[in-house]
Amino acid sequence: MARRIVITGLGVLSPIGSGSSAFWQALIAGTVGTGPIQAFDTSIFDVCNGGEVQDFDPAQYFHVLDPGMCPRTTQLAVAAARMAVDDAGIAFSSPVPTDNDGEKAQSDYMLERIGVCMGTTMGNVSVIEDENDRRIQRGPALEAAFASHFSETYITAAIAQELNVEGPCHVIPTACAAGNYAIGWGMDMIQDGLIDVAIVGGADAISRGCFAVFHRLGGIANEVCQPFDRNRTGMLVSEGAGVIVLEDYEKAVGRGAKIYAELLGYGLACDAHHPTAPHPEGLGAQSAMWRALRESGLEPEAVSYISAHGTGTRANDSSESLAVRKVFGARTDQLPVSSIKSMLGHTMGAASAIEAVACALTISSSVIPPTVNYRESDPACLQEVVANRARECPVEVALSNSFAFGGNISTIVMKRV
Repeated sequence: MARRIVITGLGVLSPIGSGSSAFWQALIAGTVGTGPIQAFDTSIFDVCNGGEVQDFDPAQYFHVLDPGMCPRTTQLAVAAARMAVDDAGIAFSSPVPTDNDGEKAQSDYMLERIGVCMGTTMGNVSVIEDENDRRIQRGPALEAAFASHFSETYITAAIAQELNVEGPCHVIPTACAAGNYAIGWGMDMIQDGLIDVAIVGGADAISRGCFAVFHRLGGIANEVCQPFDRNRTGMLVSEGAGVIVLEDYEKAVGRGAKIYAELLGYGLACDAHHPTAPHPEGLGAQSAMWRALRESGLEPEAVSYISAHGTGTRANDSSESLAVRKVFGARTDQLPVSSIKSMLGHTMGAASAIEAVACALTISSSVIPPTVNYRESDPACLQEVVANRARECPVEVALSNSFAFGGNISTIVMKRV
């Protein structure tokens, strides 16, 4: 019998608030955290808005490493991971020591049984962007030690060093779907008995290069993100980090952990339709949703809420809507759906991980966050959009979609315990 996997810790940094409590209160209040970008000069572009994490002091979360030697994506990832582990209240030890009477000292898990996996889109590309600026301005050379932290693998290495854990350590670079990929990795590793705890999620700092790419594609909104709205004009590039702690249900109950939700399953797909455009019929999305439902042992009728990828671009929202209709049929227009990107912008590799945090809180709180900036329905899109105001509603099962360039798709399913 497969082990039950539950979510016991949440960590999040976002443009609307950091820490699960502040994030959740801002989310259900419909707070918009996007505005003119401050991290770099946007004057050469004809749009300027995005989402940035405000009032972030990495020194609050770094107890081992020097945060000044870590690029911003790594800083965000470490902070979210520490938040999640603190929230879960887990005690680690390696090896389990004994006291003078030969009894095991108080600990929950061995360090070598703790795994870390993070998704990302841009990784620590800010190192390259900053070095480029220095060279143009003929400034001092980048410190060698800092340059060595550019590698994406340093994101999880830094988390492991900070938290003093010694299990498997992976980075998944499947762009905007990467957070859900990491969550699926953690689920598999626990169910296969390879680890006891998975610290999983995604992180991305705001990037001038990423902004330029989406601008060149014509995908950035004029002012605000309006998922599924008839007059939507695009997405907004943003930053953030989301981390959840996964544990075996029996062990979590045994140590008296708070359980937010149970992770039932995940589905991955790649329709490989186009380097940047989604498949017009959402074939990859359909496949990922069906796979997630099958792994969860559920029929579509069991789902009570969909956390949509919902970027606010014309192509994404229409193709996702079509895919959802193919899977959920006649129930589609009675199934509540929302896109929190309307408030946060698109946090790239952090997006699905932050949305997983939101889904866990939706289930535990029985409140569905809204899709803000929604004014006029689009016949080509989903119709039961939770528009502009949060909705009090019991959610037994939530399905969360995440799409990425190249046709990479990931879907997770979680339920109330």
